[in-house]
Amino acid sequence: MPIATYSLVALDCPDPPSLAAFYQAVLGGEVTRSSDDWYILQVPEGARIAFQRAEDHRPPEWPRGDRNSQQEHLDFDVTDMDRAQKEVLALGATPLDIDDQDGSRDFRVYADPAGHPFCLCQA
Repeated sequence: MPIATYSLVALDCPDPPSLAAFYQAVLGGEVTRSSDDWYILQVPEGARIAFQRAEDHRPPEWPRGDRNSQQEHLDFDVTDMDRAQKEVLALGATPLDIDDQDGSRDFRVYADPAGHPFCLCQA
């Protein structure tokens, strides 16, 4: 028997409504506001992502893995990598690791507008 049940992933950020809108544009779904400091995105498949205001938020430094840089990331499956890349960049994502010189890699790494890393993965 499990100890807990999954609730959501919470991302610290300086501007919760903007980051919630970014992920809503990427994933679809509905954003609800609990307070000025807490927004939740309910994605169509049922998962939830929360966005919590952190005034002193510092984004992780990709690809540093030391304890001074939190290293969690979100993976999103896509069917058309090039189209998805164009769209997330237009929404304000920053490319972190998109160089696939020989065409064998099935993912690309970006940062959201608050600096959290996420991957687009070829479905």
